[in-house]
Amino acid sequence: MQFGCAAWGFRETPLEQQLEITRQLGLDILELGIAGHENDRLQVDASESAIASVPALYYRKGVSLKGASTGNDFTQEEPVACLADLEKVMRVTTIAARLGAHTLRIFAGFSPAAEVTGARWDRMVLSLNAAVEHASRHGVTLAVETHGGVKAVPGGITHFHSTSTRPELLKRWLNEVSPQVRLLFDPANLGAVGMNEVEILDLYHELQPRIASFHLKDFKRVSATALEPCACGEGQLDWSKLMPEFRAFPGVGFLEYEMTGDIVDGLKRTLQAIA
Repeated sequence: MQFGCAAWGFRETPLEQQLEITRQLGLDILELGIAGHENDRLQVDASESAIASVPALYYRKGVSLKGASTGNDFTQEEPVACLADLEKVMRVTTIAARLGAHTLRIFAGFSPAAEVTGARWDRMVLSLNAAVEHASRHGVTLAVETHGGVKAVPGGITHFHSTSTRPELLKRWLNEVSPQVRLLFDPANLGAVGMNEVEILDLYHELQPRIASFHLKDFKRVSATALEPCACGEGQLDWSKLMPEFRAFPGVGFLEYEMTGDIVDGLKRTLQAIA
């Protein structure tokens, strides 16, 4: 596994500084957020000149742009909202292709798993297939993150199962969508909905041929009902059990420390725990 920096923790950090921090950590891969947050350098309406400036900036800083990420939800109740997100993913895919990013992280959706049935399930599958068909024409691989739903609670957040964290549903839609769809495997998101290290590793080994990349982070429990993002080695998961299995993965593990207030120190602590 190669290590790089993920985009989400950098959502309050200018891109130039993101690149500098990546190099300070001794890394040379940075995931680029595209229209995943209002602060992202590139939005869906980015001009040609703005798009062209990004690879040049990466090159000057000595960093590779191997992956990009965006935000979407194909499990929303309203069909028009899903269609809008599909159009967004297609636009971002086109931008990613122009940047030379071979992989784009997207989501299946964040609705509670029990609500995604019937027409909503079918719409999710159709949206994923339409997105991957568009991506394949542009030479981009779509990687769907194993990500549950998130709800704010007193003192922190809680995660609940989506169709991408309940294993039987995750495997079901993987069998229904194009075989070109890949996953971004996030162990911490699986741990946040109750999976232990053995269950996470079993799922990893079963799905490994469909996995394109990783996010590496953790969550710590701060109360009976609340979680808080943290560095690897400081949360619920035992990374000494996970990393021996993950280390042989022939792709990128993006360090995704989510707390923006101490992003540099958090990334350093994560790297120290998993390297």
